[in-house]
Amino acid sequence: MTLVPLVDRVVLKQLVAEETTKSGIVLPGQNKEKPQQAEVVAVGPGTEEVKMEVAVGDQVIYSKYSGTEVKLDDVEYIVVKQSDILAILK
Repeated sequence: MTLVPLVDRVVLKQLVAEETTKSGIVLPGQNKEKPQQAEVVAVGPGTEEVKMEVAVGDQVIYSKYSGTEVKLDDVEYIVVKQSDILAILK
Protein backbone atom coordinates (compact mmCIF):
# COMPACT_ATOMS: atom_id res chain seq x y z
CA MET A 1 0.00 0.00 0.00
CA THR A 2 1.13 3.56 -0.63
CA LEU A 3 0.00 6.94 0.66
CA VAL A 4 -1.19 9.33 -2.03
CA PRO A 5 -1.72 12.82 -0.60
CA LEU A 6 -4.62 14.97 -1.78
CA VAL A 7 -4.67 18.65 -2.74
CA ASP A 8 -1.92 20.52 -0.80
CA ARG A 9 -0.89 17.68 1.51
CA VAL A 10 2.65 16.29 1.80
CA VAL A 11 3.73 12.93 3.23
CA LEU A 12 6.90 13.08 5.32
CA LYS A 13 9.16 10.40 6.76
CA GLN A 14 10.81 11.67 9.92
CA LEU A 15 14.60 11.55 9.97
CA VAL A 16 16.26 9.57 12.76
CA ALA A 17 17.40 11.61 15.74
CA GLU A 18 21.09 11.51 16.52
CA GLU A 19 22.08 9.42 19.52
CA THR A 20 25.12 11.57 20.35
CA THR A 21 25.89 15.25 20.19
CA LYS A 22 28.73 16.66 18.09
CA SER A 23 30.91 16.76 21.19
CA GLY A 24 30.33 13.04 21.81
CA ILE A 25 27.76 13.18 24.63
CA VAL A 26 25.32 10.23 24.45
CA LEU A 27 21.69 11.29 24.74
CA PRO A 28 19.36 9.04 26.75
CA GLY A 29 16.36 7.77 24.78
CA GLN A 30 13.68 9.19 27.07
CA ASN A 31 14.98 12.75 27.03
CA LYS A 32 15.27 13.04 23.26
CA GLU A 33 12.73 15.12 21.45
CA LYS A 34 11.78 14.09 17.93
CA PRO A 35 13.45 16.37 15.40
CA GLN A 36 11.18 18.44 13.18
CA GLN A 37 13.27 17.38 10.20
CA ALA A 38 11.89 14.96 7.61
CA GLU A 39 12.18 13.72 4.06
CA VAL A 40 9.35 14.26 1.59
CA VAL A 41 8.08 10.91 0.27
CA ALA A 42 4.92 12.05 -1.57
CA VAL A 43 3.41 15.36 -2.70
CA GLY A 44 -0.21 16.17 -3.56
CA PRO A 45 -1.12 17.77 -6.91
CA GLY A 46 -1.86 21.23 -5.47
CA THR A 47 -4.53 23.52 -6.91
CA GLU A 48 -4.67 26.56 -9.15
CA GLU A 49 -4.29 28.72 -6.04
CA VAL A 50 -1.69 26.54 -4.28
CA LYS A 51 1.50 25.72 -6.20
CA MET A 52 3.45 22.86 -4.64
CA GLU A 53 6.92 24.11 -3.69
CA VAL A 54 8.37 20.84 -2.34
CA ALA A 55 9.34 17.72 -4.27
CA VAL A 56 9.87 14.08 -3.39
CA GLY A 57 13.30 13.62 -1.83
CA ASP A 58 13.54 17.13 -0.34
CA GLN A 59 14.61 17.36 3.28
CA VAL A 60 12.41 19.83 5.14
CA ILE A 61 11.75 21.34 8.55
CA TYR A 62 8.11 21.33 9.57
CA SER A 63 6.06 22.96 12.31
CA LYS A 64 6.30 21.17 15.66
CA TYR A 65 2.62 20.41 16.35
CA SER A 66 1.42 19.98 12.78
CA GLY A 67 0.27 16.98 10.82
CA THR A 68 -1.22 13.58 11.41
CA GLU A 69 0.93 10.57 12.21
CA VAL A 70 0.18 7.47 10.13
CA LYS A 71 1.76 4.03 10.47
CA LEU A 72 1.80 1.94 7.30
CA ASP A 73 3.73 -1.33 6.89
CA ASP A 74 5.60 -0.67 10.19
CA VAL A 75 6.86 2.69 8.90
CA GLU A 76 5.69 5.95 10.51
CA TYR A 77 4.75 8.86 8.26
CA ILE A 78 3.46 12.35 8.95
CA VAL A 79 0.88 13.94 6.64
CA VAL A 80 1.05 17.75 6.73
CA LYS A 81 -0.28 20.66 4.73
CA GLN A 82 2.38 22.32 2.61
CA SER A 83 1.89 25.51 4.65
CA ASP A 84 3.13 23.60 7.75
CA ILE A 85 6.53 23.14 6.10
CA LEU A 86 8.79 25.94 7.27
CA ALA A 87 11.92 25.41 5.15
CA ILE A 88 13.66 23.16 2.63
CA LEU A 89 17.19 22.09 3.55
CA LYS A 90 19.68 22.37 0.70
